[in-house]
Amino acid sequence: MNTKIKLTAEESSTIDAAFKREFYPKGTTLTDPGNRSQKVHFIEKGMIRTFYNKDGKDITHFFFDENTFTMSLESIYFNKTDPYGREVLEETTLRTIQFREFETLFNEIDAFKRFAFMASVETIKQFSDKLFSLQFQTAEQRYKSMTENYSNILLRVPLGHIASYLGITQQTLSVIRAQK
Repeated sequence: MNTKIKLTAEESSTIDAAFKREFYPKGTTLTDPGNRSQKVHFIEKGMIRTFYNKDGKDITHFFFDENTFTMSLESIYFNKTDPYGREVLEETTLRTIQFREFETLFNEIDAFKRFAFMASVETIKQFSDKLFSLQFQTAEQRYKSMTENYSNILLRVPLGHIASYLGITQQTLSVIRAQK
């Protein structure tokens, strides 16, 4: 976690000790939709997707890869069940902490606070980009934007998940990709 911020040796040690390192194989479901998880996950290595179920279909909501946090905002901040599940898409190493402990680190270590804030801003920007693309872009434009801005995801994620993330069918995605 010391890649974007400058920590003292003591701060680094405190943060390292607070986060538990966990290893998950591809295909592991960390949480199902409807969970009330209070955990914060920092992805050290690997890829996770958030998903929900609608009318019996599994829909990809978002992808998280290295150096990003994922947590259940609904459970942690609003005391509601989380509509999203989390699935490991490739062998993944997580650093996990309970939110109350995360909040303590956040309040005690200014550099960690800056890091968490910047990680949050980056994620908000990605959600904003996705919302814009769904509202104002064609399927072809959404795919092109993804290839330009998130090419690493295209190489690491099954096409079915990419199609549902883009809000299109896998058949439509195949047609778009064939035109290139």
